Amino acid sequence: MYLPFSVSRIRQREAQNARNNRAEIVKALADGQITKRDLLRWGIYTAGGLLVAKNGLSPYARSAFASDATGVPRSPLNGVQKFSQELHRLRYQAPIPMTALRAGGETHAVFQGLNEPAVKRLSYHTDFTASRTLSAVDQNPFRNPVTNRGPMEGRPPGEMFAHQRWNEFFPKKGYIFSLAQCKQDSDGGSTYFHDMLAKQGPDSVWCYGSGPNARGSMAPPLLKLRYGEPVATRIYNRLPTDKKTNGGFGRNESQLHFHNAHNGAESDGAANVHHFPGTFYDYRWSTTLARRDTINTGATDPRASGPDDGYGLVQVAGDFRELQGSLWAHDHRFFFTAENVYKGNLMGINMYSGPDRGYEGILDGGPTTTANKVNLRLPSGTQLKWGNTDFDVNLIISDGATDAAGQYFFDIFTTDGFIGDMPLVNFEYAPVMKVLPRKYRLRLLNASMSRFIKLLILDSSNKPVPFQMIANDGNLLVRPLSMSVLDEQGTAERYDIVVDFKGRTGPFHLVNILQQTDGRKPDKTVSISEALSGKNVDPMVGAIMRFEVVSELRSVDNPSVMLKATDPDPSLVPNRLTDQIPIVTNPVRTRVVEFGRGNGNSRSGGGNGACIPDCSEGVQDFPWIIKVNGQAAHSMNANRISMLIPKPGEVEHWTYINGGGGWDHPIHLHFEEGITMNRGDDSIPESERLVRKDVWRLRPSGQVTFQVQFGEYGGSYVNHCHNTVHEDFAMLMRIQLLGGLDAQRTAITPTPNPTEDGVFYTTPEILPEADPKNAKFFGPKSGGGGATGVQAPTSTSTAPVQSSGGGGGRGGRSG
Repeated sequence: MYLPFSVSRIRQREAQNARNNRAEIVKALADGQITKRDLLRWGIYTAGGLLVAKNGLSPYARSAFASDATGVPRSPLNGVQKFSQELHRLRYQAPIPMTALRAGGETHAVFQGLNEPAVKRLSYHTDFTASRTLSAVDQNPFRNPVTNRGPMEGRPPGEMFAHQRWNEFFPKKGYIFSLAQCKQDSDGGSTYFHDMLAKQGPDSVWCYGSGPNARGSMAPPLLKLRYGEPVATRIYNRLPTDKKTNGGFGRNESQLHFHNAHNGAESDGAANVHHFPGTFYDYRWSTTLARRDTINTGATDPRASGPDDGYGLVQVAGDFRELQGSLWAHDHRFFFTAENVYKGNLMGINMYSGPDRGYEGILDGGPTTTANKVNLRLPSGTQLKWGNTDFDVNLIISDGATDAAGQYFFDIFTTDGFIGDMPLVNFEYAPVMKVLPRKYRLRLLNASMSRFIKLLILDSSNKPVPFQMIANDGNLLVRPLSMSVLDEQGTAERYDIVVDFKGRTGPFHLVNILQQTDGRKPDKTVSISEALSGKNVDPMVGAIMRFEVVSELRSVDNPSVMLKATDPDPSLVPNRLTDQIPIVTNPVRTRVVEFGRGNGNSRSGGGNGACIPDCSEGVQDFPWIIKVNGQAAHSMNANRISMLIPKPGEVEHWTYINGGGGWDHPIHLHFEEGITMNRGDDSIPESERLVRKDVWRLRPSGQVTFQVQFGEYGGSYVNHCHNTVHEDFAMLMRIQLLGGLDAQRTAITPTPNPTEDGVFYTTPEILPEADPKNAKFFGPKSGGGGATGVQAPTSTSTAPVQSSGGGGGRGGRSG
């Protein structure tokens, strides 16, 4: 844990020297001066990927000179006080209109007004491969223009990674981002966590810039999407071509996961499809409402809808009970997710619908009509016809740390989890936000790597302020819940609350009362008085943000307008927000997944082959493992299928189990939400009972059972711990979903293996619990042999293909 500022100077120096020595090891590994095998031979590194607790290497080793507590050096604040800088709202990104272009029997999507390659159903990798016979690589018109190696698009070639149902969900709007080094003064600005703290070097933070060649900047972007308007999102990788140029952590390869949108696997960002500097990846986010193929297929229910450009609705097929709201997107490069997300590779995304349309106007359908009668009128604003954010605020909460020079820091030599000592909101140190005396919606995202939080709001007398919880993980609750303190919130969980600042004495503070001193799990909930004392051993306990009530402020949505305290507040929190999805008594099948600690092997061929993708050299056994349906424990390999969904539409019941009491895991399921049913013998909070979620905290030695139903698309997805350090140390498994309307997706997806020279496919290994021929898991209860007709994958290669340069390091780790 972090050292208090009160410890002796000699102890602080020792801890800093240990951190410096660790950094020197990272640099030596990155430069190829030493290998992890050298460290193993010298006895200062374990097979599990940890530096041994020796003085001078580990800040947790007992001091040779002082009796002070052990711990990590605190991030230097240089006298900067909390609540001394105004909150930066997320950077709204205006969409680009798309137009259709017919060419060669295909319809492409063109960014209006920009000299950009069109977005296509098939990857440009397909064109690159076809052109190889016509010219040398450096003359190939579809090559990576930066390195002259490989194709210009990172999406794999062929039909298996074509955009599913392309014409049905053709992109109407688009976005272009550059994942790049952080902005410097020479670029017209700089990146920092507070204007009185150190400016970050170009490789301390990697984040998104707007456009094909922009530097990254904070705060993170905000996208406003709506049902019925599919979008194309192009991500350019503008990071340094040398993976060692990373400021000590982070990998210059990325795949973007839109957590937890209902998208085809080729656009899910977690199918082992990372791409390299100089390339782009085109994601098609379909804004599809789940169950569109079986429920409300004629799009007759106005609740299943998105806002149009006026005050009306665009009705869509699907189940309105599965509408989503508060979402986000983040890096998902296997084995490097924690380092890349921590580094800034994330963005906020609000999904708007007819009921949750971001317009709080009194009359549903606009100021002159009473049509539709579906708008919930949640706090948002009225300056825009939809998507107002004046009173609807995204708050991305994380914990950061810096080194002695004030540069962003991440300890890559930890497998338990990384926790920081600086409270960051929208990547800003403990900010203050000005509010009017009225209702606000706060979309609270825990974007830490390993930290759990527990939040409440205190008034000037340090009394809890009541609020209403309206959504969990982006899913509306059936009814709002009145409370004054939230449940524990794990990494990636989103809690939407409505708080009314009217008639209360400010300032108000957003306060964390959950103490956590290592990456495995929280320690305990502390009292309000202890949280505010400033003496807790956890620097993230206490106030992390302030709200100050003012009489007027400038509109975010329309900067020409001043909003005043005397303006009426027409927003509501209705007594009913949506309808309940029923729990079936006879699911097609049940599954049990246990997450625990052990010796997991991510290498194929019985543990003697390659990691796919590359795993760190010297790490033989990963510390985090998964067991499916009582089978042998294993850890992540992208070429290994751990679970198979034989066809869309079948209702299943899954139970997640935490295999130990010394840790907690927030487990995330991609693509579909589950309806939480029970927690075994443990209590279940009302904010979770029969609520749709995509992340479940297991609690130490705990479990959770939920109902899930897959549909609409096919392909390869994943299930994993969202303590991203646990995920990176292999607590992740591949799920294969068969079916959908795309005929290609009735076959098992061959595994893409990205390299700088192109993507090569390998034939995946199907584990027993994922084998459709295994009657134990796919017997009569499977609904009449749902896996019948499953096709084996085709492959152009039978041997795993690694990225060029070998196993590759972890943020500069050798390989």
